[in-house]
Amino acid sequence: MSINRVNISGNLTRDPELRATASGTQVLSFGVAVNDRRRNQQTGEWEDYPNFVDCTMFGSRAEAVKRYLQKGSKVAIEGKLRYSSWERDGQKRSKLEVIVDEIEFMSRGQQSDGGYAPAQSYGNQSYGGQGGYAPAPQPAPAPMAAPVPPAVDVYDEDIPF
Repeated sequence: MSINRVNISGNLTRDPELRATASGTQVLSFGVAVNDRRRNQQTGEWEDYPNFVDCTMFGSRAEAVKRYLQKGSKVAIEGKLRYSSWERDGQKRSKLEVIVDEIEFMSRGQQSDGGYAPAQSYGNQSYGGQGGYAPAPQPAPAPMAAPVPPAVDVYDEDIPF
């Protein structure tokens, strides 16, 4: 058995590109930059090294999600890896990409009232990449009251040690 799951978060490197297959399936392609933090051996300082990840989303969700994404948008993605290879002009080419199953918008867009729109999540109801989209509710955390210690009728002289 093998596991093919990927979780990344980062910023879009370009505006997403929406196209359709010959059969009419919507395909959304975009890139995400994911930083890897390493110590520079010469200076001893920590530095960010970007990894550029190609991402693809299929189906009716692709068109809806495109409206919320633009270059620089911060997203969290869950999906699976897919390897593709082809030949172009006699040269063999290949690519490893993430097929997006779940996407969460982590950028906060300004609203007209001066507030901020909450992050939204668009998940896939079926594992195979088809199905509709639905924003995941982002409930506000409920205020928590300070815990009240239980009333105890124990005094120091009651403790046997």
